Amino acid sequence: MTYTIGEFAKKCGLTPHTLRFYEKEGLLPFVHRSASGIRFFSEPDIEWLVIINCLKNTGMSIKEIKVFIDWCMQGDTTIEKRYHFFIEHRKKVEKQMKELRKYLKKIDYKIWYYQTALEAGTLSIHQTQKCIKEEKRQLLKDAHGN
Repeated sequence: MTYTIGEFAKKCGLTPHTLRFYEKEGLLPFVHRSASGIRFFSEPDIEWLVIINCLKNTGMSIKEIKVFIDWCMQGDTTIEKRYHFFIEHRKKVEKQMKELRKYLKKIDYKIWYYQTALEAGTLSIHQTQKCIKEEKRQLLKDAHGN
């Protein structure tokens, strides 16, 4: 089964503009065109879009994704390159996740802080000082990896 750009965009949760941009940037070399130049997509193309979006949504640049796509188009001679490409990208994503967990702890602290203030009905100086002491304690705990 084949899809027009509009149908395919809807199926993939993207916009036709995004698909055109990806094609212009060389990320969709597999896209076929009719004799009159109309793009058409097929079911296997969905997997390409899934990996492109995965890489993009985990912080990879369009330029880096293009390198990966180019390697894929070259066939089996680039398997090792692609393997190492994903090993390195995984390390970057793990680092991002570690940073996000740190930020989540800070957000959780602020939720606790404001929940405590809501329960007390105030952010008085006395209450604020208690919260500051708790925040310092939490920061020290986090610094030691707990």
